[in-house]
Amino acid sequence: MAEGGKPMRLWGGRFEGGPADALTRLSVSVQFDWRLAPYDLLASRAHARVLHRAGLLSEAELERMLAALDDLELACKSGDFRPVVADEDVHTALERGLLERLGSLGGKLRAGRSRNDQVATDLRLYLRDHVRSIVSRLVELETALMSQAEEHAATAAPGMTHLQHAQPVSFGHQLLAHVHPIARDVDRLRDWDRRAAVSPLGAGALAGSSLPLDPQAVAEELGFDSAAPNSMDAVADRDFAAEFLFCAALIGVHLSRLGEEIVLWASQEFHWIEMDDAYSTGSSIMPQKKNPDVAELARGKSGRLIGNLVSLLTTLKGLPLTYNRDLQEDKEPVFDAVDTLLLVLPAVSGLVSTMRVNTARLESSAPDGFALATDLAELLVRRGVPFRDAHEAVGHLVVWCQVNDTTFEKLTEQDLAKISPHFVETPGGAAVPGDRGGVPGTLDVLNVQGALASRKAHGGTAPDRVRDQLTALREIVDGQAAWATGS
Repeated sequence: MAEGGKPMRLWGGRFEGGPADALTRLSVSVQFDWRLAPYDLLASRAHARVLHRAGLLSEAELERMLAALDDLELACKSGDFRPVVADEDVHTALERGLLERLGSLGGKLRAGRSRNDQVATDLRLYLRDHVRSIVSRLVELETALMSQAEEHAATAAPGMTHLQHAQPVSFGHQLLAHVHPIARDVDRLRDWDRRAAVSPLGAGALAGSSLPLDPQAVAEELGFDSAAPNSMDAVADRDFAAEFLFCAALIGVHLSRLGEEIVLWASQEFHWIEMDDAYSTGSSIMPQKKNPDVAELARGKSGRLIGNLVSLLTTLKGLPLTYNRDLQEDKEPVFDAVDTLLLVLPAVSGLVSTMRVNTARLESSAPDGFALATDLAELLVRRGVPFRDAHEAVGHLVVWCQVNDTTFEKLTEQDLAKISPHFVETPGGAAVPGDRGGVPGTLDVLNVQGALASRKAHGGTAPDRVRDQLTALREIVDGQAAWATGS
């Protein structure tokens, strides 16, 4: 509280009366922006040193100021100092704490800065710090997926398009197909950090300051690459927040796609995996149920993350320069996105790392649905048959099998000859040499492991290529982990 028991405000000198209760309730943001307190105190120390270098604080005053800021930080951490109802925001609360410790000297810290450049700086510091925590959690998920992929590099599984059996793939290949988007997410966050590493402090309310301050020195002390080159843009810019929310939303989409696959894999119809009890739940009425709640919640949270992005973009649309109170609405979607990702990612990582893969089920179902049809068509192409003709011949073969209730594995030379000469002779009319039991080599491609091994071009699903992917990804993920920890 200010002198006389009145609520302390950082404004109001030209006002004869206080704000209406409705305005006060609408304006208060300390209930959510208090989490910026450590970053506001960090920036306050840097600002105090700049004021000292500018001759606006004596050496003794600087020492007292820094000691008071250190004491205030300890009190915030311990809970001995907390915001009160009368505090409008985190800046008001902390200035109150400083005045309680220093008296009028505490008021000197406000020189040359505004809540406009303070909050823009605090939010950047908060996000740059927490993005590294998010990257660490993403690395954990990548590692869990890669560990499963390494174990199942040679495990055949049904590869699908349109959720229909298409071609056999390595299950490890499919798991790594979820690592690559996450690796791109981390790359985006690291790239985001480069653009976010610009300090707004020194921009003041919008026009900079006439005081002999040094924004670049403050930027360096706070770990930014540079100070903002335009004071108006510095306080108005929330691109860094919107871009972070886009990255978070896309991470949410990738988690949702992984979650949806896990929901399918865990179903009785698929039965590809068994979830660990620690990462699944039961039913309050059906004792036999084992529900993939982690995967479903990961899928559901994506809507929340997308909503946060849309919320901020809608707030920013049409705002005139420079600062407008609308920007108070920037923090809650950002905080929610950070909290959501740090909540969801460890759970998904745990689910992936502990799930047990039903290898027998995967491999037995890999050829189902005539999934080796493409391999058969490509064999004909290698013999010189135009792919259009090969595609049509294999299509007729699939229909014949369906009509006769049989599978590729049960076909004979006589069956093949009935459908198309392409299966038993070359385009020149020569018979295809037999490879097995008098049956032409056509049927020898109808082998799942052979089909996997044959797809050995760069990026293919051959087990050897999966292992190459793992080697490359480990190097990438190690670099991501080092960036997140600053090592």
